[in-house]
Amino acid sequence: MTVLRTSMRNFFAHKGRMALSAVAVLLSVAFVCGTLVFTDTMNTTFDKLFAATASDVTVSPKGASDTGETTADNGKPPVMPASVVDDVRKADGVKSAEGTVFSTSVTVVDADKDSLSPSGGGPTIVGNWNANDARTMKIASGSAPEGADQVMVDADTAGKHDLALGDRIGVITAVGTHRAKLSGIVDFTVTNPGAAIFYLDTPTAQRALVGETGVFTNVNVTAASGFSDAALKKSVATALDGGFQVQTAKEVADANAEDVQEFMGVIKYAMLGFAGIAFLVGVFLIINTFSMLVAQRTREIGLMRAIGSSRRQVNRSVLVEALLLGLVGSVLGVGAGVGLAVGLMKLMGVMGMNLSTDDLTVAWSTPVVGLALGVVVTVLAAYLPARRAGKVSPMAALRDAGAPAGARAGVVRAVLGLLLTGAGGLALYLATAAAKASEGGLWLAAGVVLSLIGFVVVGPLLAGGVVRVLSAVLLRVFGPVGRMAERNALRNPRRTGATGAALMIGLALVACLSVVGSSMVASATEELDKSVGTDFIVQSDTGQLITPQAVDAVKAADGVERVTEYKWSKADFETPDGKTSKDTAITAADPTYAQDLRVETVAGDLADAYRPDSMSVHEEFAEDHGIRLGSQIAVDFADGATARLTVRAITSSDAVIDQGAMYTSIDTLATYVPADRIPLDMLVFASAKDGQEATAYQSLKKALDDYPQYTVRDQTDYKEALKDQIGQLLNMIYGLLALAIIVAVLGVVNTLALSVVERTREIGLMRAIGLSRRQLRRMIRLESVVIALFGALLGLGLGMGWGATAQQLLALEGLTVLEIPWATIGGVFIGSAFVGLFAALVPAFRAGRMNVLNAIATE
Repeated sequence: MTVLRTSMRNFFAHKGRMALSAVAVLLSVAFVCGTLVFTDTMNTTFDKLFAATASDVTVSPKGASDTGETTADNGKPPVMPASVVDDVRKADGVKSAEGTVFSTSVTVVDADKDSLSPSGGGPTIVGNWNANDARTMKIASGSAPEGADQVMVDADTAGKHDLALGDRIGVITAVGTHRAKLSGIVDFTVTNPGAAIFYLDTPTAQRALVGETGVFTNVNVTAASGFSDAALKKSVATALDGGFQVQTAKEVADANAEDVQEFMGVIKYAMLGFAGIAFLVGVFLIINTFSMLVAQRTREIGLMRAIGSSRRQVNRSVLVEALLLGLVGSVLGVGAGVGLAVGLMKLMGVMGMNLSTDDLTVAWSTPVVGLALGVVVTVLAAYLPARRAGKVSPMAALRDAGAPAGARAGVVRAVLGLLLTGAGGLALYLATAAAKASEGGLWLAAGVVLSLIGFVVVGPLLAGGVVRVLSAVLLRVFGPVGRMAERNALRNPRRTGATGAALMIGLALVACLSVVGSSMVASATEELDKSVGTDFIVQSDTGQLITPQAVDAVKAADGVERVTEYKWSKADFETPDGKTSKDTAITAADPTYAQDLRVETVAGDLADAYRPDSMSVHEEFAEDHGIRLGSQIAVDFADGATARLTVRAITSSDAVIDQGAMYTSIDTLATYVPADRIPLDMLVFASAKDGQEATAYQSLKKALDDYPQYTVRDQTDYKEALKDQIGQLLNMIYGLLALAIIVAVLGVVNTLALSVVERTREIGLMRAIGLSRRQLRRMIRLESVVIALFGALLGLGLGMGWGATAQQLLALEGLTVLEIPWATIGGVFIGSAFVGLFAALVPAFRAGRMNVLNAIATE
């Protein structure tokens, strides 16, 4: 009890000094709990949605997926004849059966041809208005669609795009464009999953989505009283006698939920990973806080030891303070985490996914995990300072506070740090020397971990040299104030090293990712310049396949010399070694594709692969199956016949574009696959006549004006799009890393604040001999800047090393260009100086307000 009372007295006596450490724990725990609550709430919301929207039993064609995604290679959904509905109705236990037709492979535009698809990445769904949808939707205004000229839209989409009754829209599918006017607006009675949903009447939906009436994509079946879903499924399956997929409501909901949970799992663990980085940074803050508090209380601890306190009691006293800090920060963090989850839900609402707080899910494990993490991390971080406190001898009561640590500990630390850093450097070297990316990845991971730990351990040793160099460049111009700031930063290298290490971790990751991102863009750009021989690429950014009508429009554009179609299909390959490769991708293109993409071959000529009954394979596939020029492969095309194709070319497996592709001609594909089952084009390439590039570019855009689902890009546009995609990903990661950097800034603030308290008498004496308040504040700000730059220099250097190593692994996959984004690196380094200035504002202000006499009299 004595230990507990002493710990609580010390904790509340120094609560102001521990406040920033508590905030660091709070932020880290809040991020963890917020992530868990948000993902659990999303899963709950979708579970309710899938349970509410699924009929008792659903019948779908064999070609449809378990989750209801209905896009075939021809751009149309798999369908079954309307007679299936009558067959289902005859089954025992069927109360009602209704045919539905819907597709997600659609683009819907307004009268100005602007897309009405969700901006947040949700699907666009067009289907027929049916009784099952009426269970979860209610008509808010207008009426259900009747006739080919009417369509109904969900209220969220209507509100987002200012749609009103009578407005005209266009539904663009593989069949063509169907135009109609809004007859009604429908509200969700469950959560809107972020989709844009449009309803047509049944005959119109069939014609617009499939191109024929008398077919359905699904049959929704309702069970009669007393029949379970499982019994109904068995009865319906028996009545249909195979050939169809029959699922209960639970099976449909589970299949949908599995996809959502897989996606949410990626988000969850990615966010938890960044929370872990924030926790790691917080460890340095906590270590610094308790180390400085122990140093400031050395005399007090010595007196406690002199009057009978054992080392164990002193040690436990500090650990109990850490426990209290962890509890306070974690409890507040759990509450803040729930608030963060609600904020994320509101953000999702802005993006189009309306999540209700009624579904807010706080599992019992969430606060337990948050409290356990916060407390355990805090106590572990305080262990070393607590152990150091336990070693304080009774004689310390007669000495000044803050006695320096033993030289032996510094030597051991330096040797250990150098060994770890050397081991990390060796692992990074082995990663660059690896023959395979998978092997090198393991060495890279080991090198990152070991070099990071090594830099953290050896930080105090590096602090002396790096701070002196930085001071010589930046601080000496400030005269005596600059020199005092330098000496303050060098006074306790361990403290400076730990403070800089907190900032180092976040900036190392920023630098690493910047190098990798820039190198990927530079490599892809170089590969485009080297390999792509076409002028323009036509594709859909939403993955919609290109219709024959759009292809004809491209071919008719002015200034276009040649057009190449590019299709993708699946087939089963029976190779000469007797093995069968199931569902293997095969690319069918026009012979001119050999000009549009300059693919390196290791044997043969790629142009020969486009001859009748010919194909190419890539080098690794050829080696694995004993294939050489002239070998024949039995290719069983999906939805088609089996062909025996002769291998006319073997391409390099090291290509970046179309890596691992196996080519044949569209004519060969058409020989073995019925015309109505031939896949639509994924891409279309166009090349301009000499000197008419600008004319062709504008002509292509005009030709596709009626097809807003497709985008025309020249090579410059394509490079910019690639750069933007990688940039958006990096910005998202930088945003998540910002939490770790914020915690690191708190560490700098806390270190300076405690340092000011520690140097109270010294500050009073300097003020007494003539140091002005302005000079004092400048001294503290300069000290903060040099510490921040020290951390930035280590972090950026370490991160660039990691990034360069990662690029060497990417080079094994064809991304051969290493590009250092010096502008970004320089901006981050300069930004770190401003971080130092910001962190010093409050400590410098408090130091400047000290009463000189009171400061001198401080014990």
